[in-house]
Amino acid sequence: MIRFGLIGTNWITERFLAAAKLHEQFSLTAVYSRTEETAAAFADKHQIPHRFTNLDAMFASGEIDAVYIASPNSFHAPHAMTAMNHGVHVLCEKPAASNARELREMIDTANRTGTLLMEAVKSTLMPGFGAIRDNLERIGPVRRYFASFCQYSSRYDAYKSGEVLNAFKPELSNGSLMDIGIYCIYPAVALFGRPRTVKADGYKLTTGVDGEGSIILGYDSMDAVMMHSKITSSTLPNEIHGEDGNLIINKISEPIRIELQTRDGRVEDLTRPTVEHTMYYELDEFIRLLKEGKRESAVNTHEASLITMEIMDEARRQLGIVYPADNV
Repeated sequence: MIRFGLIGTNWITERFLAAAKLHEQFSLTAVYSRTEETAAAFADKHQIPHRFTNLDAMFASGEIDAVYIASPNSFHAPHAMTAMNHGVHVLCEKPAASNARELREMIDTANRTGTLLMEAVKSTLMPGFGAIRDNLERIGPVRRYFASFCQYSSRYDAYKSGEVLNAFKPELSNGSLMDIGIYCIYPAVALFGRPRTVKADGYKLTTGVDGEGSIILGYDSMDAVMMHSKITSSTLPNEIHGEDGNLIINKISEPIRIELQTRDGRVEDLTRPTVEHTMYYELDEFIRLLKEGKRESAVNTHEASLITMEIMDEARRQLGIVYPADNV
């Protein structure tokens, strides 16, 4: 059993725990929250034996082997590095950090301490992504990757009424690009590597974060076109265009239904069986790596995370979006 601690008691943590219940090697032993009331309430709800309001105390307790970090984006790097400096392995929600500088520091810390650090991007570890990767050559030379993740946020209603919630606060390193645009970028990097060029545009809210945007990544023989938004919705399919056919992906953030359409009109269903709670796959990858004594995923690599973060840094630079974490 791998003993886990939790940082964060929000909705994403609840989804993670629903998936974790499916894994026979997962053991939940500790939770951290800033307040005793929240820690106690969450611990009681999920029968967690140890609850902490001090991070160093949790990491030094000897009660956990690894930690799942789901705190606000701006806290990911300091929380992760504190854990790794205590010898605790880290599964960190995306985006792994506020910027590439922080992520490089996290990777350096992981290498120095011999701990496992993995960004919890579930999509690239799902069976559907395996189907995409395994069948990519069948569509011939790839000329375009198109991904769209546009999902209207209920927090935008509060913003329009004058209340700014966490989703749109620059001090928490938030906004559309960081929160959901990464789901479009990360698979492109995992499949095609580092782009030659990055072009970005979007709509910046008065708080200083982006509400929506678009990105074009230029490669030697193809481009990647991406749209993301927290203030509009879209039902567009996601596609990879090759000279001999296309791969059609139902949802870039959760690829389940995959089709191959050839140029002559044939359609082949490439969908693979997928569990209901899809965060299971990131947890399974993380636990497998720990059991095998490995310190980096071969899919969600440190390099893939760093390239993705560098792309987002450049996109923010072009949009004029600056976080307090950028000025350290």
